[in-house]
Amino acid sequence: MQAAVPPRVLPVLVAAQFAGTSLWFAVNAVMPDLQRELGWPATAVGTLTSALQFGFILGTLVFALLAIADRFAARRVFLVCALAGAGCTVGAWAMVGSFPALLGWRFATGFFLAGIYPVGMKIASQWYTRGLGGALGLLIGALILGSASAHALRALGDALPWPSLMLGVAGLAAAGGVLLHALLPEPPGAVARVTTLQWRALASIATNIRVRSSVLGYFGHMWELYTLWVLMPMILATRLQGTALSWAAFWVLGAGALGCTVGGWLAPRWGSARVAAVQLAASGLCCLLAPWLMQAPDALFYAWLLVWGITVSGDSPQFSALTARNAPPQAVGSVLTLTNSIGFGISIVSILLFVELSAHVPLGPLLTGLALGPALGLLALRPLLRAGA
Repeated sequence: MQAAVPPRVLPVLVAAQFAGTSLWFAVNAVMPDLQRELGWPATAVGTLTSALQFGFILGTLVFALLAIADRFAARRVFLVCALAGAGCTVGAWAMVGSFPALLGWRFATGFFLAGIYPVGMKIASQWYTRGLGGALGLLIGALILGSASAHALRALGDALPWPSLMLGVAGLAAAGGVLLHALLPEPPGAVARVTTLQWRALASIATNIRVRSSVLGYFGHMWELYTLWVLMPMILATRLQGTALSWAAFWVLGAGALGCTVGGWLAPRWGSARVAAVQLAASGLCCLLAPWLMQAPDALFYAWLLVWGITVSGDSPQFSALTARNAPPQAVGSVLTLTNSIGFGISIVSILLFVELSAHVPLGPLLTGLALGPALGLLALRPLLRAGA
C-alpha cells in the first residue's frame, strides 16, 4: 500500500515543472521583437525551435544511455539541469545579437531540459505508486500551460521589454529547481540507485508487451502533437491576426492542461489506457474533420479547435503513467527519458514534413494526415485496453 504522501509534494512538483519547462519557449516569445530589431527572417523562429528540439533529443539520449536519472538522486539532477538551463538562457540574452551563438545556447538549453521534464515524471512515479495518472495529469498539464504561455507572452510583448522576459524566465527556472530540491525529501522506499547501465531494462521498450504498447501509443501521439502546435498559428491566421491570434493560440493550446487534469481525475476510475485511447481517438477525429471545419462558421470552427487542443495533449500523462508503471523499477527514469528522445525525434520528422507540405497543400486536407499518428497509437494500445490497464 502506498504510504501517505505529504500534501506539499504535488504542488511543489507542479510548480517546479512549470518553472523549469518555461525555458522551452523563452526565445520564441520575444522573437517578434528580435526580428524587428535585428532584421532576422520569419524562418528564424523555426530554426531556433528545431535547435532546441535537437538538443533535447541528444540530451534525453545521453541521459538514458548513461542512466543519469537512475544513477544519481533525481532531485539533484533536476536542480543542476534547472540551473544550467537558466544559465543558458542568460547566455542567450547576453549574446542575442549573434544568431549562431543564439542557436548554440538554445541547443544547450534543450540538452538540459532532458534533466527537467522526464526527471520530474520520474520523481512523481517515486512518490505516487498509486494514483500516478492523476499526479502526472497535473504535472504535464503544467508543462502544457507553460509551453502555451509563449503565445500569451507574445500578446503582452508590447508591455514587457524582451530582456525582462528572457531574464525573468531564467530566474523562474532557477527558482523552480531550488524549490524542488529544498522542499522535497527523497521519497520513502525509493528504489536503490543503479551503478551500471541497464541495457536489459532499456530493451523493455521493445521486449515487454505492456511497455511496448504504451510507448508505441505515445509515439503515435507525438506524430500529431507538436506538429499541430506549429501549425496552429497558421490555422488561426485564416481568421485572425496580431494580438487576437496570439491570445487564441494560447487558449486553444493551453486548453490541453484541462485535458491532462480531467484525464488524470478519470484515470483511477476508467484506467489510464482507456483515458488515453478516448482522447487519442477524439484528437484523431478532429484531424479527419479538418477539411470541413476549416470552412465552418466561427462558433463551430473555434469549438473544434478547442476540443482538439484539449485532447491532443490530454492523453500524454496517461502514456507516461503506463510506461512508468510497467517499466523495470530500477530504470524508470531511463526508460521514460529514452521514450521521450525517440518521441521527439518522431515529432521533428512530422514537423518538417508538414511544414514543407503546407506550402503546396491546402491546410484542410493536409491536417488529415496527422490522423495517422492517433490511428497507429490506438492499434498499439490494444493489449493494455484488453488488460484493463
